[in-house]
Amino acid sequence: MPAIKAAPIRLLLVDDHEVVRVGLRTVLNKNQGIQVIGEAGTRATAVREAKRLEPDVILMDVRLPDGSGVEACRDILDHQPTARVIFLTSYTDDDSVLAAVLAGAKGYVLKEIDSSALARAIRTVSTGKSILDPTVTQRAIHWIKGWPHHENPARGQALSPQEERVLALVAEGLTNKEIATTMQLSDKTVKNYLANMFQKLHISRRAQAAAFFVKRQV
Repeated sequence: MPAIKAAPIRLLLVDDHEVVRVGLRTVLNKNQGIQVIGEAGTRATAVREAKRLEPDVILMDVRLPDGSGVEACRDILDHQPTARVIFLTSYTDDDSVLAAVLAGAKGYVLKEIDSSALARAIRTVSTGKSILDPTVTQRAIHWIKGWPHHENPARGQALSPQEERVLALVAEGLTNKEIATTMQLSDKTVKNYLANMFQKLHISRRAQAAAFFVKRQV
């Protein structure tokens, strides 16, 4: 009796550059067991298409024209917790990696990856396993695990309600411009809130702020 052929991994591509999507679709459709079933170039389209198509795996860029891939990841997983998200990006900064991890991503790989390695990553993630490259996640995860539980702003230096909101948006991976748009503030005002918040928390990096936010929720 012939073996039953496994169903292909149904993949949704999310990238704001059409040329990138065309290249990915061409390469990945050649890999047996992977089928590109849809594409999206914006956060809103990604969320809508994920809901409509119910893909097994979503290959997501970090930066999208109407928001961040991190936000899209959160929105998608809120409604489809069984979906697997891999971030494929050129960003290696700690803030982007940390935001992706906190959003529930199963993978974070760089665009320099070759096609065969990307296909393996998609197959690995489709089984429920994580493939977060330790070379780009080590410091971010270290901040989460190593942040002291007792660290809080000094007495009389508690964060203001606006600073608390900025902190939460930083933890979601939003840029200063995205935070300004969300809160209907100027870029300069957001920078001032960040500077005050960093001083109160005795930190100097956005990833540290995100780690503090996460630790405080535990």
